[in-house]
Amino acid sequence: TSSFARMFVQVCLYFYCKCLWRCLKFVVRKLTGQCELQRICYNTKPGAARTMKIEASLKGSKSKRLQTSVNVHPDAIEKTIDDIMELKRINPDRNPQLGVSLQACLLQIVGYRNLIAEVEKLRREPYDSENPQHEEMLLKLWKCLKPNSPLKARISKQWCEIGFQGDDPKTDFRGMGLLGLYNLVYFAEWDTEIAQQVLTDSLHPKYSQLSKAEWEKKKFDKAIGYSFAIVGINITDLAYNLLVSGALKTHFYNVAPEAPTLTHFQQTFCYLMHEFHKFWIDEDPLDIMEFNRVREKFYKRILRQLQNPEMALCPHFAATESLINM
Repeated sequence: TSSFARMFVQVCLYFYCKCLWRCLKFVVRKLTGQCELQRICYNTKPGAARTMKIEASLKGSKSKRLQTSVNVHPDAIEKTIDDIMELKRINPDRNPQLGVSLQACLLQIVGYRNLIAEVEKLRREPYDSENPQHEEMLLKLWKCLKPNSPLKARISKQWCEIGFQGDDPKTDFRGMGLLGLYNLVYFAEWDTEIAQQVLTDSLHPKYSQLSKAEWEKKKFDKAIGYSFAIVGINITDLAYNLLVSGALKTHFYNVAPEAPTLTHFQQTFCYLMHEFHKFWIDEDPLDIMEFNRVREKFYKRILRQLQNPEMALCPHFAATESLINM
């Protein structure tokens, strides 16, 4: 009975707040002469704060046309803006900037949804050793990370040198499919110097800070390194969860003036690899068995950062100089 009463109160409260909110919106429109979309666009600067408010306003509208506007095809955005202006009885000639602002917001909103679909498609596609393109990408990863060490054979223990678990990397991509490979290759190809440095540090991250004798003694006490490729696939999973949960909206809406793309996602992955590497060393784990603890702590830190509507994880993506000196 108490459970039913609680549920009844919550339902009543929900409808009361919803009706109260609609009444408040009506009063504010009458006082200001502007609808909620106008007030948001005119009073909030471009970026995540504006786009997320526009998204919430459209989704929370009582009009089905407005609710579905966040799911239109990119080619239909201009017509959707015209429909919104007509529905809200806004004169486009007197409010030219409103249409431009709404279009930018809708491009970001629709683009984020499409990016999730693109990333999901890559994640679901398994690595196929019979596919020449897949094999070519895998070999490119080796060449970028180990340019001075030719791969002696496709099936080789050498793969362990860049952090795979066995002599055939294809088995390690099962969790994230081609997405893991795409991200690793992007990191190794476009941020080669840093990727190679992180790989070196992952094998012996504190060697430069210790004498050789101290390192030889310490490395038997603590396995403070990690498997570069495996961690890359794991950080891909972390980036994927941030994307699908919507947490990355803050970042993407601040860095992508229009629709966020796969490149934006891959740049974010590179940033996360940079930051996790530094975080791992700062945490000074006892051994690799602490990986899940460190990863979870790192994930929560990134989530906290993304709660700030001004947050842009990597506004102008570039190699972090501090990593080179670490």
